[in-house]
Amino acid sequence: MSGSDATPEPPEPSGVDLARVALRAAKEAARARGEATQQQKQARRGPGLRSGARADGRDPMPLGPAINRLITERGWETPAAVGGVMGRWPQIVGDDLARRCVPERYDEDERILHVRCDSTAWATNVRLLAPQLVARLNEDLGHGTVRLLKVHGPAGSARRYGPLRAPGSTGPGDTYG
Repeated sequence: MSGSDATPEPPEPSGVDLARVALRAAKEAARARGEATQQQKQARRGPGLRSGARADGRDPMPLGPAINRLITERGWETPAAVGGVMGRWPQIVGDDLARRCVPERYDEDERILHVRCDSTAWATNVRLLAPQLVARLNEDLGHGTVRLLKVHGPAGSARRYGPLRAPGSTGPGDTYG
């Protein structure tokens, strides 16, 4: 065999070829650094917290859905529903009854709705209607939301005793009308 049968060695890269090889190596190194940096950022942020073009939980939202989300997250469904009933009281109990008594507060722990009437006669009437009112409220709010309707008479000033009072007078605490 002669020396001419050996495969020729490729020529040494020169000028432009060296520049291409160096550019390719620099691009690969930059890509590797970028991927490592991206992984570090994602590890710091946690999964799924990247901002992007698609909607996510951090985007601004209208006030109504934001309040509904807050009510659900905090577990305020029942107090919010009862508050809505207080706003719709005339539609639930009727105009005549709504003119004479108003809901004052709701005790969530004991599920008691406190109602204040403007006279003792109306307070007695509402006490007689309490089972029907509780049923109507529970239809609107959900079964068991209101367990008891506590009816209060008119709120008057504290009774004062003194020389200008006639003994035995009933005062503002009893209105009979």
